[in-house]
Amino acid sequence: MFRNPYVRTIVVSRILLQLGIWIRNFAILLYVTDLTNNDPQAVSWISVAEYAPIFVFAIIGGTFADRWRPKRTMVWCDVLSSLSAVAVLVALMFGPWYSVLLGTLVSAVFSQFSQPSAMKLFKQHVPGEELQGVMAMFQTMVAVFMVVGPMIGTVIYQNYGIEVSLVVTAVMFLVSGFVLSRLPKDEMTSVGAVIQGSFRQELAEGFRYVYANSALRTLVMTFAVSGLAAGLIQPLMLFVAIDNLGQDKTFLQWLLMVNGAAMLVGGGVIMSAAKKLQPQVLLAVGLLLSALGTVMMGWSESILLTMAAQMINGFFYPWIHVGIQTMIMRNTDTAFIGRVGGAVTPVFMGMMVISMSLAGYLMDQLSLVTVFTVSGVLFLAGASILGPMLPKGRKSADFT
Repeated sequence: MFRNPYVRTIVVSRILLQLGIWIRNFAILLYVTDLTNNDPQAVSWISVAEYAPIFVFAIIGGTFADRWRPKRTMVWCDVLSSLSAVAVLVALMFGPWYSVLLGTLVSAVFSQFSQPSAMKLFKQHVPGEELQGVMAMFQTMVAVFMVVGPMIGTVIYQNYGIEVSLVVTAVMFLVSGFVLSRLPKDEMTSVGAVIQGSFRQELAEGFRYVYANSALRTLVMTFAVSGLAAGLIQPLMLFVAIDNLGQDKTFLQWLLMVNGAAMLVGGGVIMSAAKKLQPQVLLAVGLLLSALGTVMMGWSESILLTMAAQMINGFFYPWIHVGIQTMIMRNTDTAFIGRVGGAVTPVFMGMMVISMSLAGYLMDQLSLVTVFTVSGVLFLAGASILGPMLPKGRKSADFT
């Protein structure tokens, strides 16, 4: 896989982006909790700022990704994300604390143009039998940063403050753009000029394409339920550490590091068996075990049991991510990669943003245990929707 210049270059770029994102996100989390005295609703709004643009701009970004040159799109998105971090730093010096949310929001917007462009390059330049392995490799890289990212972000913020954290973020994004500029020149067949019709027509074609594909329709329904489940717990992990375990908020980094280490192992397992496992099986198993881990997490008041739940969730998260990405890429023509991703992703993110915005309120009105239990039930429902797509009989034994 690393012999492929597209895979190699994008891997280096994503390493730099992950560094910048983790440094920024953890600095913002700690900064906001310091100023708001651990207000759960303020923490929820950090997540909303990160994910709401994905819901709003994914379909727009995906459609333009099918029209624009992917290399140029990715480079400019990284450069503009870097400039946005600098702008937030300036705004923070003269404005209120919630100015820091602007950087997360703007960066998330640009990612909706960059990510489908990367998927388009993979579809064009990576052999079909290697796609699932490439997706697993990228998920493993994310897992590495789940381990080291919180630690790096915490150290930089605690020692140097929010200002230096934002400067480092800007530098990482800018260097990532430079690395992507080394990609081979875009092929003319990948340029959006070959696509005829207006933006509105292409947008409608993307939705019709998804509706006509039974596998993608099923994936959309699974996405909707799973998005609700993920959004309920994503902003509340901080309170697992504080309320359930009685620890300081900085203990969150250890929970995330355990989760990331398990993700690393889970991604490695998929990489070694990528050609033997069907993506819908990966997704269903990942959702089932995530339901178990989520309920355990909400009920546990033991550090060891909570760590075990984090290991379960971490190990099977790559199964979910790789299953989703591979199903989309295997069931989509190259010309529709951006639009299909843009039509499917907002369903997950839209439901996730809705539940994230309610998570802090529900925790106040009900309890942390209740919210995590509801989330587990929703993960279970998502797995059940995939039932008709799972292999039957002898085929299920060998997953081929």
